[in-house]
Amino acid sequence: MQKNSLNKVLLVGRLGAEPEARYTSAGIPVVSFSLATNELWKQKNGEFAEKVEWHNIVIWDKLAEAAQKSLSKGLLVSIEGKLQTRSWENKDGQKLKTTEIVCSGFILLEKK
Repeated sequence: MQKNSLNKVLLVGRLGAEPEARYTSAGIPVVSFSLATNELWKQKNGEFAEKVEWHNIVIWDKLAEAAQKSLSKGLLVSIEGKLQTRSWENKDGQKLKTTEIVCSGFILLEKK
């Protein structure tokens, strides 16, 4: 019997850089950028501590075109998507691996 599973990510954070737009060899638009989320808490000594987590976001096709027009560094945005891990070999034969969020939708939470 096959078990059901769910791969869904929901993030609210700020773009760490301008979105980078490119096209695949088949002409499909792709936009990628980093997104920062932060966690703030009060320590036992009364001082606040913060942890920032950086996420790699990838957006494809028509949604990528919309992202390129509307997203910019520093904007607060909500991202919905799924986790994906990719592996490849670089020119030197070194094996590399990355985990990214493939975006299926986004909402601007403030104006440019």
